[in-house]
Amino acid sequence: MRNYIIEDLPHYYEQYKKSIKNPKKFWDGIADKNFVWYQRWNKVVKYDMDKAKITWFKNAKLNITKNCLDRHLSIRGEKTAIIWEPNDPQEKSQHISYSELYRRVNKTANVLKEMGIKKGDRVCIYLPMIPELAVVMLACAKLGAVHSVIFAGFSAAAVASRVNDCGAKMMITSDGSYRGSKILDLKSIIDEALEQCQTVEHVLVVKRTDNKVNMQEGRDFWMEGLFEKTSADFVTQIMDAEDPLFILYTSGSTGKPKGMLHTCAGYMVYTGYTFKNVFNYQENDVYWCTADIGWITGHSYILYGPLINGATTVIFEGIPTYPEPDRFWEIIEKHKVTQFYTAPTAIRSLAKESADWVDKHDLSSLRVIGSVGEPINDEAWHWFNDHVGRKKCPIVDTWWQTETGGIMISPIPFVTPTKPTYATLPLPGVQPVLMDDKRNEITGNQVTGNLCIRFPWPGIARTIWGDHQRYKETYFTAFPGKYFTGDGALRDEVGYYRITGRVDDVVIVSGHNLGTAPIEDSINEHPAVAESAIVGFPHDIKGSALYGFVILKESGESRQKENLKKEINQLISDQIGPIAKLDKIQFVSGLPKTRSGKIMRRILRKIAEGDLSNFGDISTLLNPEIVEEIKIERI
Repeated sequence: MRNYIIEDLPHYYEQYKKSIKNPKKFWDGIADKNFVWYQRWNKVVKYDMDKAKITWFKNAKLNITKNCLDRHLSIRGEKTAIIWEPNDPQEKSQHISYSELYRRVNKTANVLKEMGIKKGDRVCIYLPMIPELAVVMLACAKLGAVHSVIFAGFSAAAVASRVNDCGAKMMITSDGSYRGSKILDLKSIIDEALEQCQTVEHVLVVKRTDNKVNMQEGRDFWMEGLFEKTSADFVTQIMDAEDPLFILYTSGSTGKPKGMLHTCAGYMVYTGYTFKNVFNYQENDVYWCTADIGWITGHSYILYGPLINGATTVIFEGIPTYPEPDRFWEIIEKHKVTQFYTAPTAIRSLAKESADWVDKHDLSSLRVIGSVGEPINDEAWHWFNDHVGRKKCPIVDTWWQTETGGIMISPIPFVTPTKPTYATLPLPGVQPVLMDDKRNEITGNQVTGNLCIRFPWPGIARTIWGDHQRYKETYFTAFPGKYFTGDGALRDEVGYYRITGRVDDVVIVSGHNLGTAPIEDSINEHPAVAESAIVGFPHDIKGSALYGFVILKESGESRQKENLKKEINQLISDQIGPIAKLDKIQFVSGLPKTRSGKIMRRILRKIAEGDLSNFGDISTLLNPEIVEEIKIERI
């Protein structure tokens, strides 16, 4: 990325000021100097926030895969594009060069084309974290097909709802996947899902586990056989700036998943720019994001952002605790990883293990470490800083969403002074504002409010697939003229932002707005506590009271529970105030979480309220069995 690398704090403020004063000129410069275009735009941005209509780089022509692969071949052809690390450390890792990835993508694009896929067709992908997942996504983009990756852990019902919503013409899956010591049968899940789907004409199956699978004649084909027979030459499809690139489903408050649609040019420019700056990427670095590509983090910061910048990106098939709890640290040491980007859930889980698992590995290659997915609590931040970063790596605590396409608020390493639990400052081009419940902007510092964005940015999702009205109502009606993130935030005395949690995770107790995240942070500092979740429940006098679900560390299991409850409330009282003390505390063995690690608070709220009748579809949870356990043991 030429000319737009943030070098120090004064340079950040200078660039930020320019980006706010004249966003069109700012993004025009970034897009012009750092990407390959078939045709330049004639208007940088056009938007109507009331109608939720936004376009960037109008009439520009491009292809994102050309920017990820083709343009790098002359100078980086033999450089490693992808390091694939398999689930089993005994299996050999793969180093795939830009030239080899280009060849595989071209051949796969030809396979799709020969199977009748054309520009605009939707292709659903249900694959484990294997190289073919990246190849298929890039092939779809090169061909002009719209990919919709479904996390390869969702149930048949969840898969079917997504396939039907986007009207997919093709499904790409594998015979199975490895996850720790387990082998999962993906093909049978797809077979069951497609019994409810009418639009899928063909299923391509990648060999991974050598599972015996049923192949439906005329519909199902082994990818390997088709791949070997086809050409490695492919004419790249020229795309319009606003042509759809992908649909990615995110959970909706109503239960029906929202298919967020991202388009070609704006998403490319935004992920390319943010990757380079947030991770301080240098030419010979080895970057690793541990997310699954089935989530937006994987789309933007395993695949597109890194490859746009000619980076080496790690794709990891396994889990952090297999075969031992040092798998992450072993991989960092093995591949000399320089940037490591993971989730607070993973950090907290690994922090429960002995520090010896981390300390025995050479992590000296690390230069930047990052957190994504939810606000990171203070204890986890310090553990990450002390044991993984060894107090020399800045932590980029990143805030963003599926809907934003890329990182919005984050420290820039070696530029922004970090502050535990704070996402710190907005990136250039991002204009956050805090709003009160009466739709007034809250000015000044040391304030809290509803986090909105005043001006569109290139990476913003353009609509919800097939339901623009829902898109408008969800994001643009609560605070007219602004994008509403659904999150609450605190702005401190120097203008740093701390995300306090979803607005529906703010509980009003005796007239006080209490964000659940700071309370959870306090509880989690107790030496016997591993993790916690707070929700509100009706109270005759206070209006709402607080109910805590608390997971204990092994060391806390033998403690006297009533004493623990008193200690937890004293901690809250000391750190936040007596108003934030919990009326009820339930010790649990786990919390209901989505596959991306987010706690399903709506389920906990229903349990706390005593409404045990209908939790909706819980089959897509990482641990659906925990719901019954919590329900039975409810106080």
